[in-house]
Amino acid sequence: MLKFGAEIPFVSHLGFTLHRMDGGHSELHYEAQPQHLNSFAVTHGGASMTLLDVAMATAARSDTPDFGVVTIEMKTTFMQPARGPLVAKGRLLHRTASMAFVEGSVVDAEGRLCSHATGTFKYVRRRAEEGAGVAAPAVLSTD
Repeated sequence: MLKFGAEIPFVSHLGFTLHRMDGGHSELHYEAQPQHLNSFAVTHGGASMTLLDVAMATAARSDTPDFGVVTIEMKTTFMQPARGPLVAKGRLLHRTASMAFVEGSVVDAEGRLCSHATGTFKYVRRRAEEGAGVAAPAVLSTD
């Protein structure tokens, strides 16, 4: 299992694991816990969207370890309920010096497409202390 490169408490809480992060691609695994389900007993849409967001961000960062990314825009489509173990894949479609255009998908254990997203992310330079387990600065510059 790989490390995300930054401590993200919400991602740790959800239990995402990183299995690929290279060449503009990412792969994350996730199995929703009972507290992550909706009233229909399937993975809550917010958890699925977070999984997509992290998969896309990780793909965007895969070749730029000195940079983090912030989500500028994200569009998500839910095709069917997400049940059981899930796999999310992110793919960098295009990048500029400051922006990344990415897509992501979530499939269930049978390989059925549960959700798909596209997103735009802005690259931001990491401060040296961020990767060392020290809290990030209170103000994040996106200029």
